[in-house]
Amino acid sequence: MFKLTWKHVGLVFVLMLSLVLAACGGEDDTSSDDNNGEDTSNIGEKEIELVYVEWDTEVASTNVMAHVLEEQGYNVTVTPLDNAVMWQSVATGDADGMVSAWLPGTHGNLYEQYKDQVVDLGANLEGAKIGLVVPEYMDVTTIEDLKNVADELDSSITAIEPGAGVVQAAERSVEDYGLDGFTVEASSSGAMATALGEAVENEKPIVVTGWSPHWKFSKYDLKYLEDPKGSFGEDEYLGTMVREGLEEDSPVAYQVLDNFVWTPEDIESVMLEIQSGTSAEDAAANWIENNQDKVDEWTSGLE
Repeated sequence: MFKLTWKHVGLVFVLMLSLVLAACGGEDDTSSDDNNGEDTSNIGEKEIELVYVEWDTEVASTNVMAHVLEEQGYNVTVTPLDNAVMWQSVATGDADGMVSAWLPGTHGNLYEQYKDQVVDLGANLEGAKIGLVVPEYMDVTTIEDLKNVADELDSSITAIEPGAGVVQAAERSVEDYGLDGFTVEASSSGAMATALGEAVENEKPIVVTGWSPHWKFSKYDLKYLEDPKGSFGEDEYLGTMVREGLEEDSPVAYQVLDNFVWTPEDIESVMLEIQSGTSAEDAAANWIENNQDKVDEWTSGLE
């Protein structure tokens, strides 16, 4: 019969210890491979949801930010919502954040309603603007000049989604400038862009609710109508808002969102590529590849 000696016991112990260490080492290697060898122990909760309103600017910025966060190890979901629902979802914590706040005018009422329930990380893009936009070939300069071309326009202003700040401002401008008989025809961002493109192609008169940055200013020769009465307010900025508790739950995501800032030229290049047929995800990835120095600024100093 086999007799167990202390030597045998020692060999068994060494073998078991080796197996345990190998298993632990295998788990570490897998983690390292999944995250390109980077230490991701500080990213916190990995599931991140970004919400946005389906405007071309927000499609571009949200997809770029989602791609950057994914490179940091997060699983990111992007969800398009109505303006009011977007703000509410961040305020209630149902979503983690957005880079789609148009302030101080367009989303001003929503900001006042929810500002105490969200964390304001400030502007991610300066120099935004809203107003009434016409093709350059139209012989009008100010909003008040629309009175002179009412018949040509069928007294109609082509707008986007009802309830949007730019639509409310357009309705206010009709009153401010005494545009009797004019109506603001709400539709959608896509429908507005289609109507504008058809009008420009046929050199027909049209006035639309517009905002910049937007790819339409790169594609068509357009101009804002002067607004001396200030119906559309001053220049705007795009802001980043996140839910309360995100900094503690997902600290790296919070820092990246806090660092995020770019220019109208940056966002318009992404928007124009999307409008030309590239998917939003691919356009975002292309911009990141060509602007890695700027992305590095957003991801630098992560704790």
